[in-house]
Amino acid sequence: MEFENVKDAKGFTLVELMIVVAIIGILAAVGIPQYQQYVMKGNRAATQSFMMDVASRQKQYLLDARAYAPNLNTLGLGTLPAEVAKHYTVTLTVPGGIPPTFIVTATPIPDKPQAADGVLTLNDVGAKTPPDKW
Repeated sequence: MEFENVKDAKGFTLVELMIVVAIIGILAAVGIPQYQQYVMKGNRAATQSFMMDVASRQKQYLLDARAYAPNLNTLGLGTLPAEVAKHYTVTLTVPGGIPPTFIVTATPIPDKPQAADGVLTLNDVGAKTPPDKW
């Protein structure tokens, strides 16, 4: 056995491996929260798009029936899209009165990451709350 050329050995030292592990840890600590925020924004955007579709159909329904539709089923939207249903419960409220009004409400499902968004609303005049989430 020849152990004379130990200095010529190829490979990584333990210190080099620890530095690589530390760098990967730092990148993960920065990247994972950013990715989670990106996913939350995407889920919120899908829900907002659905809410805008409800509002658009309500406007059309008002032109045809002289009143707003009382529920999502009447508008042909009884089944929420999968990407919305996983994170939010969407309801349509038509309070009645003159002039007719409606409110579309998206409530995040508790104990899910979207719960931090709070309740999203859109009404018949296009008012959106909370404004910082739209």
